[in-house]
Amino acid sequence: MNLVFRAIYESGQTSRIEIARHTHLTRTTVSDMVAELIESGLVEEIGTSVSNGGKPSILLQMVADSRYLIGLNLAQDKFIGAVINLRGEIKQVYEVPSENQDGELALQRVYELLDRLVYSQWKPLIGIGIGTPGLVNARNGVVIQAVNLAWKNLPLARLIRERFSLPVSVLNDSQATAIGEFVYGGHSSEGNMVVVNVRHGVGAGILINGRLFQGDGSGAGEIGHVVVEENGLLCRCGKRGCLETLTSLSAVVRRSGLPDLDHVEEAFCTGDPHIRQIIQDAGAHLGSALAYLVGILNIHEIILTGEMTRFGEPWLNAVQQAMQRSAFHLLAQNTHLRMGNLDYQACILGASSFMLLDGYSLLFLNER
Repeated sequence: MNLVFRAIYESGQTSRIEIARHTHLTRTTVSDMVAELIESGLVEEIGTSVSNGGKPSILLQMVADSRYLIGLNLAQDKFIGAVINLRGEIKQVYEVPSENQDGELALQRVYELLDRLVYSQWKPLIGIGIGTPGLVNARNGVVIQAVNLAWKNLPLARLIRERFSLPVSVLNDSQATAIGEFVYGGHSSEGNMVVVNVRHGVGAGILINGRLFQGDGSGAGEIGHVVVEENGLLCRCGKRGCLETLTSLSAVVRRSGLPDLDHVEEAFCTGDPHIRQIIQDAGAHLGSALAYLVGILNIHEIILTGEMTRFGEPWLNAVQQAMQRSAFHLLAQNTHLRMGNLDYQACILGASSFMLLDGYSLLFLNER
């Protein structure tokens, strides 16, 4: 059943004959499964194909609003969540303040956000996907450590599943953002992509052949806490000279001496030379670090996301130039660096997509 549904989901529109050809199932088996999907409301017939001389085929497509998911982004200055249909269309967005709240208070904010979403008008719900900062064991849904939320070994998936009686998946926010940009961002990648998320922290999500690469311990892409400057500034992780102490929002605000990022952006836009140099330096440090990803992975498509993208082309150019200088030129010359298209929504869409694409059986559970 899952195999047939996936064929319909990924094709947009298809026929029973094409599904049989694609899945190598018999036509009878496909017909029986399609009948069940139609009865469940997940699939509908939408007319016939253009005939090339033979009998036209009846076309099928997924019913996007037959089921809904919830996606959460916990990596912003406020927690943001949305109800999303099966095609990634956002139906409703809620947010709750989270600034200066961590530990149990942060968890209570997550519950507050989910209370609004789970008990909204959008039914039936089939699962919750969460993108959170920190090192995450995605298989078990455990936040191993999220420094800025003061979470350590938090069984987030289990806690939420027990509270709301829905399936739950938990991903690192950069990994979720990578999925969101890959699936919905309109980029030209044919299967391989690195998405680097630069906010208060720095992380990367890696997709290989269209699938998220998490590494043996689910921590692939945790580049923010790699030491790049010996005896540098103390990082919140306890080490000195981590990449995020040089390239993140916090690093930029700290160096600027201004109260917050909005003031930094205002000074940047008015041409303040000191602020412009800070942004150039942050971009250059990031570009030098990305050169290692170019050499290790040789993936041609690198997408930059997060709040640092608000500094636009000057920042992007600084990253690009440093990457080109530091990487092996025969590899760097084929690497395309660009900014993401979805802002905070990428994490929300990616978290919910991970829940959907890696768990089609969710669609056939008892919906809420």
